[in-house]
Amino acid sequence: MAHIIVLGNEKGGTGKSTTAMHVTTALLRSGYPVGIIDLDLRQESLMNHARNRDAFCAREGIALPVPVKADLAISTADTLSDAQAEEEATFGEALSTLDQTCRFIVIDCPGAHTRYAQMAHSAADTLITPMNDSLVDLGLLAKLDPNTGKVAGPSIYAEMVWAARSLRASAGLTPVDWVVLRNRMSVLHAKNKRRVGDALQDLAKRIGFRLVPGFSERVVFRELYLQGLTLLDLQDADQRNLTMSEIAARQELRDLMRALKLPNVELSI
Repeated sequence: MAHIIVLGNEKGGTGKSTTAMHVTTALLRSGYPVGIIDLDLRQESLMNHARNRDAFCAREGIALPVPVKADLAISTADTLSDAQAEEEATFGEALSTLDQTCRFIVIDCPGAHTRYAQMAHSAADTLITPMNDSLVDLGLLAKLDPNTGKVAGPSIYAEMVWAARSLRASAGLTPVDWVVLRNRMSVLHAKNKRRVGDALQDLAKRIGFRLVPGFSERVVFRELYLQGLTLLDLQDADQRNLTMSEIAARQELRDLMRALKLPNVELSI
């Protein structure tokens, strides 16, 4: 069966789609067939990135590895129960179709609580939760005591993940590997950075996730989107030497892929 990687949280602007496309391309370039599902059915950032990639390859006559795409739609059923049943069937069919040809399925969730996102979290073998390295984004995972800055309890999102993990356990499935990705980390040892780090270490022990470094803030990610490219495609697409910033960003991606500890994967990136 395909290994399902879900990029999820309930906040926008944390790098879910960028991370999803780079994880997808890293696996593709390592020789593994990958399918993608974009559950943000309004913005479709991941799916549009993949479509831009197809257009770039056709326009430039370059053969880059591309994922298999599964398109979903919001139910138009009249009742909530009918809509949920339709979306459950649609999601199940998409997973089943991709599972026939793909070793990995990467699912990008919206920055909101939806039925599709809930189902994706329950299906995840690996759950990646990107967050900006700030006290604001820390609220995605935990409730903080305003006086001490210590963790007072899990957030609504963390509780939803816990419920999804419990559902997997009751079905006899292997536990989800939950990875929290700290994006846009400052190089400065600021007070807030230490507070975020301390709170995350405490929370990781309490609700069971692994903490890994993510991507620094780089303009190159925004530049690559319109062409459908990733850091791993620059030399093939542009036929040029990489800048020091791009080399550093590629190393961040390699570190992330190793930290994910995906089963039986040999990376060649």
